[in-house]
Amino acid sequence: MNQVLISLSVLSLLILLLVIVLKRFQQPYMIAYIIAGFLIGPYAANIFKGAEDVEPVAEIGILLLMIFLGMEIDIPDNKSLLFKPLIAQGMKIVLTFGLVMPISFLVGWPWLTGAIIFVLLIFNSTAVVSEYLRKNGELKTEFGVTILNILLLQDLMLAPILGVLQFAGSKPFSWLHLGLSAVASVLVFVLLRAIRNRDLVQLKIKYIFRDDQELQIFAGCLLCLGFGLLAELSGLSGALGSFVAGILIGKLDAFKWLGSALHPFKVFFVALFFVTIGLRLDVDYMKSHLLTIGMGTLLLLAVNSCLSALIFKGLKYSWADSLYAGALLSQIGEFGILACSLAYKMEVIDQDLFKTGIAVTALSLLLSTIWITALRKFAFKNPKTLIERENNPNTAT
Repeated sequence: MNQVLISLSVLSLLILLLVIVLKRFQQPYMIAYIIAGFLIGPYAANIFKGAEDVEPVAEIGILLLMIFLGMEIDIPDNKSLLFKPLIAQGMKIVLTFGLVMPISFLVGWPWLTGAIIFVLLIFNSTAVVSEYLRKNGELKTEFGVTILNILLLQDLMLAPILGVLQFAGSKPFSWLHLGLSAVASVLVFVLLRAIRNRDLVQLKIKYIFRDDQELQIFAGCLLCLGFGLLAELSGLSGALGSFVAGILIGKLDAFKWLGSALHPFKVFFVALFFVTIGLRLDVDYMKSHLLTIGMGTLLLLAVNSCLSALIFKGLKYSWADSLYAGALLSQIGEFGILACSLAYKMEVIDQDLFKTGIAVTALSLLLSTIWITALRKFAFKNPKTLIERENNPNTAT
């Protein structure tokens, strides 16, 4: 019997059942994907032998997610919407570094351990946060744009952080690679500025794709994956390249069909990405380190929430919006997993720290959905305030 068909059928059935249950509790579907990944993974039913089986394909989900975000977002003309995220992320880096490194020194951790924990704390999940903002109709509000721009700044930080990890690893460091990353970052900034300041030349090729779904699908995939590939070759993250492609495509009338053509693929591949997170959960290791992983996850959610809430309050947001922003930026993101994995491959960290980092990251993604919902209800506990916000979300500050 075909093992691939069995695996995918069981996965689809699990996701379907879990989604039906979670829908009744108004919880995001990504919880279902992570739980399903764990249940069919090597540490439970062992239907999938490991994340490596589907990880290369699942990464396409992040590229598709980012290109859709780019298509939906307008680059703000208000300079405060650009400076606020820069200030917020800069403050988070300084505060997180000032908190993690002294603690690492006091408890006697190697400085590399403290550095990896610091890296994990400064990345959040674009997938989780954007879905919540979209669900609540806040993606295009002043509040939502500020949050999303913070996440994009984090994406830009991935390349230099990976370059720094090369210094500590056993592999030779490439100044050329780091230089390409810096140049590519500048080009991305210039392109986004150009898109914001002037209308682009419209391509007169709309007739080529009219009423041809196959052509639309493959052209859309080429645009999404091609921009991601160019970004990775230049030292940036593929997700950032796809996001820039989405912004560019959103301005071109010739590609207005792209959203409807690629949306089913986005749902499927994003689900696979979160399934790979569940596949990484090593139950035996988590049981033997239950206290460390459990307390570490709760402490991470609390610390990240508090730091982000204080930063947003410093940016003159209300306490309610600041608490909500803190909850949104509480989890460790998908790029934190990437940084941790690369650090392990380059022998910067040992296997125990790698497994702990993966477990804490996965649990933070899983629990953050509940955390965000609870803190949002607490922050807007006055029903009238919450109704007013949902009816007029632009009154975020």
